[in-house]
Amino acid sequence: MTAGLAATLALTGCEKRPDDIPVDVSVIGPARLTADPRRGPMPVGARVLRDSVAQGLVRFDAAGGIEPGLAERWIVIDDGRSIIFRLKEATWSDGRAVVAADVVRQLKRALGTGSRNTLLPYLTAIDEIVAMTPQVIEVRLSRPRPDLLKLFAQPELGITAPGGGEGSGPFRIAEASASSVLLRPLVDPADGDDDQPNRPKPQDLVRLRAERASVAILRFSQRRSDLVEGGSFLDWPLVGLSEVPAANIRLDTPAGLFGLLVARRDGFLSTRDNRSAIALAIDRALVTAAFSDAWAPTDTILPEALDSASPPAQPDWSSVPDSERLAMAQARVVTYRRTNPDPLVLRVALPSGPGATLLYGQIANALSQLGVGTERVPLDDGTAHLRLLDRVAPYDSARWYLRASCQPCALPIARLIADIRLAPDVATRARMLAQADSALTADVAYIPLARPLRWSLVATRLRQWTPNARAFHPLNRLRSDPK
Repeated sequence: MTAGLAATLALTGCEKRPDDIPVDVSVIGPARLTADPRRGPMPVGARVLRDSVAQGLVRFDAAGGIEPGLAERWIVIDDGRSIIFRLKEATWSDGRAVVAADVVRQLKRALGTGSRNTLLPYLTAIDEIVAMTPQVIEVRLSRPRPDLLKLFAQPELGITAPGGGEGSGPFRIAEASASSVLLRPLVDPADGDDDQPNRPKPQDLVRLRAERASVAILRFSQRRSDLVEGGSFLDWPLVGLSEVPAANIRLDTPAGLFGLLVARRDGFLSTRDNRSAIALAIDRALVTAAFSDAWAPTDTILPEALDSASPPAQPDWSSVPDSERLAMAQARVVTYRRTNPDPLVLRVALPSGPGATLLYGQIANALSQLGVGTERVPLDDGTAHLRLLDRVAPYDSARWYLRASCQPCALPIARLIADIRLAPDVATRARMLAQADSALTADVAYIPLARPLRWSLVATRLRQWTPNARAFHPLNRLRSDPK
C-alpha cells in the first residue's frame, strides 16, 4: 500500500465522529449560556439553552413548525379571541408537579411592567392569562391573533421553575462548567419497565458551548464537534477558508429582514427621491453573489403577503431596467449637488466581522459610482446615516416587518403601523397592513437587500437537522426521530 493511499484511507476513516458519544454543539456568539429575557435581548447560546431546559407552552419542531411543549394540546375558540391550553403531566427539576398557576405567574411577569422581553411589543393583544384548573390555562385576547402560537414557541417565553433555574425540559443540565453544559434528555418512565429502566444512551446527551466563529469552525473541521449553529453573513467568509466539506455546510434563508435602515432623514437623505437613489445604486444580486449563489436578493419589505390583504408592495423603481437604474440614481445626485456642492459622505453603521467588511465594500463601491463617499462606523453609532438591519422574524405577520423597518419613518406611517394592533377584526387588520406596506415602501425608510443569511455546520449523524424559516434548530430534534 502506498503512503498516499494509506493517508487517504486514514482520512476517510476519520470523516465521521462515532455515533455512540454525546452530540457536541457549538453556538456562535458570546460565551454566555444563561440570560433572563425580562432583562433584554438574549445571546444565541442562551436562547438555545433556554429552549432545551425550559420549554414554553409550545415549541418549535425540526422543520420550524409548532409542536407540544408544556401543553399537550390546545384549542382556539370565541372567533380566535381565546386559546385554551391543557398542560401535560410534567415536573420541575426538584420533582414538584407543574401546575397552571406556576405557568401563568411566569407569563404575567414576562409581559408585565418593567419587562424588557423583546417579544413584548407583539403580544399587546393578550388581555388576560388565567389558570382555569391546575392543568388548564386560558389566554384571552382583545382581538384575534392567528400567529400567536409562534410567539409562544420562542425561547423568550420558555417557562422556568418557580424561583428560577431550569424548567420542564426536554433536557436537564447534567454538568456545567465555565465553558459548556452537558444536557441529559428527560425520559418517560412509561417507555421502560421495572427491570430495565429507560436510561439515556451516551449519544442522547448533548454538550453545548458558545464560542467565537473561528474556534467553532476549527473544532468542527477537526471533527471535535457535530454541529455549529448561529452562523450569519458576518462569519460566512470564514467557512469558505476552512476545510469543512461542502456536504456539511447547510444554509438557512429564514423569514426576516436584511437591509439598510435610513437612520437619519436630513441633508441628502431628507427626500424620498434621494433615498431612492441609494436603493437604485446598490446591485442586490452583486451583493448576495459575493457571499453565496444560494443567497437570493430582494427589493420588497415583505417576503410574501402573509396576513396583509395585498402582495408585497413594489418600490416605484422596480420596473426600471437594471441597465438604467444607475443613471437614474446619478441624475438625482447631480440635481442635489447643484444646490449642495459640499462633499457628500454617508456614514454606514455595520457590526464587526469579515462579512460586514465584504458588505461594506459592496455598498461603498456602489455609492462611489454616484459620487457619494462613505464612512464605516460601529452599529450603535448615533451619527450614522444608514444602519444595517439583520433580523430573523419571530413570527409570520406583516406587522413585524413593517414595525422593524420603520426605525425611523414618516410620522403618519409610524402611527398607522402602531394602530394596526388595534384593528377590530382580521379583515380590517389585513387592509391596514397592505396600506402601511405601500406607504412605507414609497417612503424609502428601509432599503431591502435580501432575507437574512444563516448557516450551520452539520455532521452526517445528525440526520434530523432541517433548514427552516426560523433558522432555529432544537437540540432534541437533531439525531433521532421524535418519540
